[in-house]
Amino acid sequence: MKKFYIETYGCQMNVYDSQLVKSILTSNHWEETDNYKEADLILVNTCAVREHAETRVRGRLGLFKAVKKQNPQIKVGLLGCMGQRLKERLLEEEPVLDFVMGPDTYKRLPQTLEKVYSGEKIADVKLDKNENYDEIYPRRDDPYKVSAYVTISRGCDNMCAFCIVPFTRGRERSKKPDLILKEVEQAIEMGYKEVNLLGQNVDKYQYEDVDFARLLEMVARLDSNMRVRFLTSYPQHMKNSVLEVMAKYENIARNIHLPVQSGSNRILELMRRGYTREWYLDRIKAIREIVPDCAIGTDIIAGFCTETEQDHQQTIDLMEQVQFDYAFMFKYSERPNTYAARNLPDDVPEEVKIRRLNEIIDLQNKHSYQSNKKDVGKTFRVLVENTSRRSEKQLLGRNSQGKVIIFEGDKKLIGQYVDVEVYDFTQATLLGKMKN
Repeated sequence: MKKFYIETYGCQMNVYDSQLVKSILTSNHWEETDNYKEADLILVNTCAVREHAETRVRGRLGLFKAVKKQNPQIKVGLLGCMGQRLKERLLEEEPVLDFVMGPDTYKRLPQTLEKVYSGEKIADVKLDKNENYDEIYPRRDDPYKVSAYVTISRGCDNMCAFCIVPFTRGRERSKKPDLILKEVEQAIEMGYKEVNLLGQNVDKYQYEDVDFARLLEMVARLDSNMRVRFLTSYPQHMKNSVLEVMAKYENIARNIHLPVQSGSNRILELMRRGYTREWYLDRIKAIREIVPDCAIGTDIIAGFCTETEQDHQQTIDLMEQVQFDYAFMFKYSERPNTYAARNLPDDVPEEVKIRRLNEIIDLQNKHSYQSNKKDVGKTFRVLVENTSRRSEKQLLGRNSQGKVIIFEGDKKLIGQYVDVEVYDFTQATLLGKMKN
């Protein structure tokens, strides 16, 4: 059997897509290897959300060029959002590549490989608004059976000014609920302890009369011992009905990632986000009233087009009002072909972007520290994911709120739920002791 090697960059959706690719290849008589030096086929599944992600991929392609020089029979393919963005151009810029495929074309991978092995260079990047990979089940190979990703929708119709996702993943479409439930049931049968429902905007899930609240309840009821997570929520579309389902079922994780991006209404309008800071704060209020033990995370962009010091201070003020448990924070990076790149000036000086980002990070670090401090003395049900980086005698797990907890324990507990009491904390993690 020929062997393939795959590397994955970017979001959880890319991890899931790589699992789909593995399933397609193994069902066509390929064998996976974790050593690229012994592979007949090297695949790189890519992200295009930020320039840094693409730079990393180009660096890896340089390494694979050297590998291919030693063995010219090896084929190298680039998959995913970067391939969708750059298309045929990538084949010219990166001669090491034999083919490029976008996120909606993986079903054709066996046919593409036949052409590649006959000497053709292929760019298959056609978006398909109907492609949901129905009836293709991802190849899950976590030996500890911790968390299974399940995609419930693909693509995005929001068209935020800064975001390239609609151009790389196409139009929004929801997967049939019965296929989603079947995939979750398969993960349960395999022994997975947690499922993570994925979509660019889970709140807009709609298939006939099934909306996201109803789907979430259907999944939660499959197995009360299986924790259910979801990602990502969108402020404009998040309904109280989803929060009410969360409050009703203990096995739904108490964690909502609700990207705000900016605290300034002027900037939110330029970003084409579709909501105001007042609307966003109302959603935060609803979360805290209906699911009071819920952790709330966010995304924030510093230095978006025309952002003034007043706009920046409004973001700081919103952060102080909400006090997020965690946040992903970035300085604005213009992405080609987006609305902002075509219509708005990237006019905030780099040093100002960096200074504002550092202020945002410093404030979030303070809030994360305060959030973790509140958890001292509490006992959490923790899903053990692995050993900690510092010691094989320490385990790393997450509670319902998604917080990392480090505690001493046997490696045999990886993939199991245990009760852990928190006795100390750092800005990034909780420190605990397993209860008997």
